[in-house]
Amino acid sequence: MSPTRTTPAPQDVRLAAPVPPTPAPLLRVRGLSVSYAPPRKGTHLGTGAALRDADLEVRPGEIVGIVGETGSGKTTLARATVGLVAPAAGAIEFAGEDIGGLRRRARRAFRRSGQVQLVFQDPLRSLDPDLTVGELVREPLDIAGTLSRAEREQRVAESLRLVGLDPDAVADRRPRQLSGGQRQRVSLARAISTRPRLLFCDEPVSALDVSNRNLILNLLDQLRTELDLAVVIIAHDLSSLAGIADRVAVFYRGRIVEQGPIRAVLEDPAHPYTALLTASAPSIALGHEDRLDPDRLRPDPGRPAWPADLGCVFAHRCPFAHDACAEQPPSAPLPHAPQRQSACHEAVVWRERLDPPHPQKESA
Repeated sequence: MSPTRTTPAPQDVRLAAPVPPTPAPLLRVRGLSVSYAPPRKGTHLGTGAALRDADLEVRPGEIVGIVGETGSGKTTLARATVGLVAPAAGAIEFAGEDIGGLRRRARRAFRRSGQVQLVFQDPLRSLDPDLTVGELVREPLDIAGTLSRAEREQRVAESLRLVGLDPDAVADRRPRQLSGGQRQRVSLARAISTRPRLLFCDEPVSALDVSNRNLILNLLDQLRTELDLAVVIIAHDLSSLAGIADRVAVFYRGRIVEQGPIRAVLEDPAHPYTALLTASAPSIALGHEDRLDPDRLRPDPGRPAWPADLGCVFAHRCPFAHDACAEQPPSAPLPHAPQRQSACHEAVVWRERLDPPHPQKESA
């Protein structure tokens, strides 16, 4: 008789859940610079360099917010990406293809394809007043020329429904016959009619009341899920971005000074300019109790004037500027948070150099 063999009990081995791979960027901007022509004699046209050495990535299904002052280069980045202005330097890759170098016929073909769309800031001025809503939404499809007439009409109705409008009620109206919120939704329907992969929205809620503002923001969040759409929202309203964006890039005087996950950036800004923005926006809470007083983020009135065109673009307004700031710092990952970047020599230590809070404000 053969000896009895006992089978060892199986070990309780727990395998870690596989980490899903990070999707490749749909849009990759590297070292992008855009310069407009200098002013012509006797006119005020032209603003010189509008964007300098900008690096930005946008992934499929992601919402990225872009914030900054007027004239900081936010809209210029969008216009360069959709082909409305030519870059002076750098590269723009969309789905692995260099679209920044496209010229003439190739650029025109890319723009007509509708893969990247831009929703302009003022729909009343950007929508042709002589066309009906149906004609406005169908126009990009007519230009693309890839669908039959029946398919185009069906796509128009689908696009209007996706933005919450009844095609039968609005298709024959003209922009002046619509409310502000309806016009903004028509602009969105027009932009998504080609089923783009990337959508730029330039100040989409700046002219709307609170209820319509929330409606449009929720709609963008819904569209990115239903259409697998990447969205870039250009905005001044930090509080609205805090509720919808995945990441944020902060622009100042033509440069991206900070970017990263929006909650981390707004709660713990690495650049003094971002800190000044968040400190000046009382509607942003995000559970961050140690709110900085904006006065602590401004330079001492007695400090010698820093030339506005020397070195770091924010040095003339920064209380922490020193000799090293005579050179513009490159945007670099933070040592403690590689997914975040900041263009500041003092990104890690500037909080340690803050003046103590004013006694009266502290007691208040």
